[in-house]
Amino acid sequence: MSKRGSFEEREGLLTASDQYDPFDDPFDKELTIQPDDEDAWPRSKIVKTATGFIFLLIFGAFARVLLRSTPPSHPNLSFNGDYIRSNGTHDFRRTVLIVSIDGLRADYLDRGLTPHLLEISKRGLRAKSMVPIFPTLTFPNHWALMTGLHAESHGIIANNFWDPQSELEFHYNQISSAWNPDFWLGDPMWETANKAGIITANLMWPGPPRTKSGSSPSYFVPWKDKVPLSVKLHQLLTWIDLSFNERPQLLMAYEPSLDQAGHLTGPMSLLVNKTLAQVDLFAAALHDSLADRNLTDIVDVVFVSDHGMTDTSHPTLIYVDDDDMLGEQGLNAVVHEDGWPAMGLRFNSIQNESYYLEKLLTSKHPHSEGFNVYTKETMPPRWHFAHHDRISPVWIVPKIGYALTTRKEGDVGMNKGNHGYDNSEHSMHAMFVAHGPFSAVVKDLHRSSFAAWLPWKNKGWHSTSDDTYVMDSFPNVEIYGLVAKLLGMENHASHNNGTKGFWDKYF
Repeated sequence: MSKRGSFEEREGLLTASDQYDPFDDPFDKELTIQPDDEDAWPRSKIVKTATGFIFLLIFGAFARVLLRSTPPSHPNLSFNGDYIRSNGTHDFRRTVLIVSIDGLRADYLDRGLTPHLLEISKRGLRAKSMVPIFPTLTFPNHWALMTGLHAESHGIIANNFWDPQSELEFHYNQISSAWNPDFWLGDPMWETANKAGIITANLMWPGPPRTKSGSSPSYFVPWKDKVPLSVKLHQLLTWIDLSFNERPQLLMAYEPSLDQAGHLTGPMSLLVNKTLAQVDLFAAALHDSLADRNLTDIVDVVFVSDHGMTDTSHPTLIYVDDDDMLGEQGLNAVVHEDGWPAMGLRFNSIQNESYYLEKLLTSKHPHSEGFNVYTKETMPPRWHFAHHDRISPVWIVPKIGYALTTRKEGDVGMNKGNHGYDNSEHSMHAMFVAHGPFSAVVKDLHRSSFAAWLPWKNKGWHSTSDDTYVMDSFPNVEIYGLVAKLLGMENHASHNNGTKGFWDKYF
């Protein structure tokens, strides 16, 4: 058994409701005419009635045309692919910069410590939250963001796991496995971009430098710990300042410091707040640097995170080697244990698997409310976490406030903050903030007085008192489709778990 703490790992963010109300037709009333006498109407009333019917017919015809109208055009809608736009001194193609701030819980943005990210969201857009895939861990979710796939589809089912096909173990922090392309299934967005002839740059995004097909980013900087944000900013701007034929259109960057602070001292700590403020200053510097280059109508900046964080400083401990769980013999029968804080169990025989599964399912543990036991057949469908050989046959999944351990390990080495829990928990939710040509389209169409009367008015949006438009929460597997749409490479996009046409309504 490995030490649990050695692994890397809201309530409602916004309560504004959808303020779109159906169009109440003032003419949708029953027309009642009272005759002057029982036999006939006066000529004047006949004329007025006929005139009214003619008006209704004309209005109805006009309304049908209005209601079937398409949204007004916007110059940014055609700005993709080979379309070229000048910043005043140089030509640029549509560019997307996606930045992941590891462990930035969605409701961190409501602490009053991120004025620049909030200002960017006012100019652009923000989601209530972004829902990570299960398990809510760094490597599964960063590959979900890259590929648009759930864990059962892209194969990175935890930060550490056993692969029965290759009989190899994946460790997120060992290059020998973390860079092995056989572990990483699906096509990341930089591979899709390569197919479309788009230059790409990867700054420390979790994942391999090369896929099974041999595809790799045009520029690649491997992960290294404790790299200052100023250095990362300089690298991104260096790429953006390259000549036209060398400049990447898709840039990816990763920053782990906030996640590290959350693990070390917990999500409500002073260190998290301090790190959050530093991340916000980085966002401001990046935005200002692009504005200085007159690139805010050329570069879409998409800030995301992979998951949230919850306090685990004083969890209720569940000892899996107690007799009312696996017991010592059951623990010794486990040959591979995957994941954290959940435990995926592979036993040394089918007989032991059946026996100990039944023991767990019928456990009279005093804290049985704090965990669930699943097989691939009983795994919640919303997790999309069943159909892959790498997913262990038995899983113990703790709830927030609980931690799985052994009597020997106890709480030694456990972090004060953690993630990996049910992705429906608000504290596990990630953030989404975007600014650039894409958000300009959205805001202009939403501010249009014409739009308020049309049935294609976007659903799932909320306007707060300071005119900030906020999307409903959405799954992070939709990010792949957004980048493909922005760069005009949808025809090259690979099969993924995102919703077809998900982003159409926001354009």
